Amino acid sequence: MTTIIRNGTVYDGTGSAPVRADVVVGDDGTIVEIGAGAGADAGPDVEIVDAEGCWVTPGFVDIHTHYDAELELHPQLSESLRHGVTTTLIGSCGLSLVVGEPEDLADTFCRVEGIPRDTVLPLLEQVVDWTTPAQYVEHLRSLPLGPNVVGMLGHSTARSHVMGLGRSLDAEVKPTETEMGEMCRLLDESIDAGLLGLSVNLLPWDKMGGDRYRSRPTPSVFAKFAEYRALSEVCRRRDAVFQAIPDLQSRWSIAPLLDLGRPRKGRPLRTSLLTLMDSPPAMGAWKAVGKITNTYNQRLGANVRFQALPTPFDLYTDGIENPVFEEFGAGTQALHLEDADARSQLMAAPVYREMFRKQWSNKIAPRAYHRNLYEARIVSCPDSSLDGRTFAEVAEERGQDPLDTFLDLQVEYGNDLRWYSVVANGNPEVVEQIMAHPAAMIGFSDAGAHLRNMAFYNFPLRMLKRVRDAELAGRPFMPVEQAVHKLTADIADFHRIDTGRLHVGARADLVVIDPERLDDSIEEIHEAEMPGFGDLRRLVRRNDDTVRAVMVNGNVAWSGGTPADDLGEARRYGTVLPSAAA
Repeated sequence: MTTIIRNGTVYDGTGSAPVRADVVVGDDGTIVEIGAGAGADAGPDVEIVDAEGCWVTPGFVDIHTHYDAELELHPQLSESLRHGVTTTLIGSCGLSLVVGEPEDLADTFCRVEGIPRDTVLPLLEQVVDWTTPAQYVEHLRSLPLGPNVVGMLGHSTARSHVMGLGRSLDAEVKPTETEMGEMCRLLDESIDAGLLGLSVNLLPWDKMGGDRYRSRPTPSVFAKFAEYRALSEVCRRRDAVFQAIPDLQSRWSIAPLLDLGRPRKGRPLRTSLLTLMDSPPAMGAWKAVGKITNTYNQRLGANVRFQALPTPFDLYTDGIENPVFEEFGAGTQALHLEDADARSQLMAAPVYREMFRKQWSNKIAPRAYHRNLYEARIVSCPDSSLDGRTFAEVAEERGQDPLDTFLDLQVEYGNDLRWYSVVANGNPEVVEQIMAHPAAMIGFSDAGAHLRNMAFYNFPLRMLKRVRDAELAGRPFMPVEQAVHKLTADIADFHRIDTGRLHVGARADLVVIDPERLDDSIEEIHEAEMPGFGDLRRLVRRNDDTVRAVMVNGNVAWSGGTPADDLGEARRYGTVLPSAAA
């Protein structure tokens, strides 16, 4: 059926000025005409989407998700789709499901990303019937996807598959020459299958779950830099993407990762690094990182980008169930214990508390979380008189040191103590500067992970709100067309995928946005049931009045705040988009 989006203001994703036009989508799912009065002679069997007063943009691209497991239970990925995200990237942070045994995959994936292992492991045991990257991609194609999916091979996945999980987690073991060759071959095979490249993780805070190797860092962390370099050369040769999390603890790895992006034999490496943000422990450091990255790109011919979130980086925490507590040994020691009573007993022990205090207060050791208990605020607690107060305020009333109060409340209430903290990007002006930075590639939502901690599913709308608010206030820092470009074609071009633009002949992945509803509703936090995950409730920010319609592959997947009747059942919406490297 032909669909016409009528009377919208069209932003085509290229950064060009918008035009008021109609967009005609043919029954093959592609755009057949864009212009004033387009489709005027269409017959009666036409679906009309009223875009009067609205922006019509390409569907947004989310370059950093961990939907790998959720796809198997809820392939419509409605939490992203409802906000106009029509393409999602899985396989980030060295983690993927491309190859491997179900238990190995669950143990590597679940604790790092805050996803229930008791749901994921039996799910993987049921569905994993693939043994090669090509078979995995075909499996994804067989799912009734909502948005399109693009993926990467995770280095932890490849390393444990080739070396065996135990050897891959042993700091004394290096891959043999044969094993190294097999990892490179697996990466080549993944790119042949259409995956975008490789993701690696040098951050030792990300820990294994399960019982066998619990609390060890993930396999990718145990590699020497020569291993990353060898795999990056496969990506360079194929003009594929190399995504990496630097070791933020020592920060030694940022410089050599940047240097990988420089041309070798005339070809740069498409390098995507995490992350450009302004955090209190290193306030303003993003400026230096951005300046150095610009130098590499503009003067040395590199192709390096830093993923960046266009919002405050805020976290909610049940007890200490949060990755920031993996930064230091005492935090990992407590998180190692899954039993609530055992954890409380540990945190009540004087020797442990002294160790916790010493590590928490260490001014020299690198950290990502500021650990400021004058800022961290209690959201809910069995003692409702504490709700809305910072730990420092409660401590003052009790005549205690704030850290003693924090630990006392952890012992008393465990995960029933829920609290909130802004980890980074707390200054709105700095967020605007980061959004506009040429090295920044907008993303890093972690959608589908840290389900109780964060809710960045609608980050594109929150970015557009910032841009529009500044424009209305008479202090524009970025035109809307540039913001749309950074959310669409800029990302698609870097990753070499065919999406992110509206033009005749393009697949119709697009979103219709009511700019008048880019209001405070898009900042409101809610909890919602997560399909397929029992009674788990995840954090979301929902603003269905803002998004009038979402099209994927020429079909209206979301409209008027509701999904299409066959979303999650029919295979007419999203698909697996191959990289041009294939």
